[in-house]
Amino acid sequence: MNFHPRLGVAAATCLLLAAGAAHALDYPPRKPGLWELSIQSEDGAPKAPAMQTQQCIDAATDKAMREMGSSSGQQACSKQDMRNEGGKIVVDSVCQIGNTTATTHSVITGDFATAYRMESRSSYSPPMMGRKEGTAFVEAKWVGPCKPGQKPGDMMMPHGMKMNVLEMPGGARKK
Repeated sequence: MNFHPRLGVAAATCLLLAAGAAHALDYPPRKPGLWELSIQSEDGAPKAPAMQTQQCIDAATDKAMREMGSSSGQQACSKQDMRNEGGKIVVDSVCQIGNTTATTHSVITGDFATAYRMESRSSYSPPMMGRKEGTAFVEAKWVGPCKPGQKPGDMMMPHGMKMNVLEMPGGARKK
């Protein structure tokens, strides 16, 4: 699978928004174990394939990731309005990504024990990577215990790339 650069921007934005929303609303954390995420971007360009990742988490790692997202959002965003509307988490934000202002509306549904889904629509001023707007979808599902050799914080990316968010400079840290 080829990694589409526009998908990376959408994925990073969506994951930070979801993490920030989780912390602010204090809804139930994700179930410990292995989560599979499918991230799809639609921005008017030829459709890129969904990016597939996996995350191995435990309760402490999930909390650290939510706190990291909340902290990043507070630093980069002039507005983060997060609310629960009929069992859906709705996030409206205005964030600075480099010299671009991203105005985003996201809706997150699911139970966070077995699955959740996020749809995020953004507009960019000035355009980012040549685009004025885009939509990203994140589908996440719990697939079971982490695999042998995986530890909490491990993220398995396309092409066999593996990184641990707890070990990244400036990344999430267990408290």
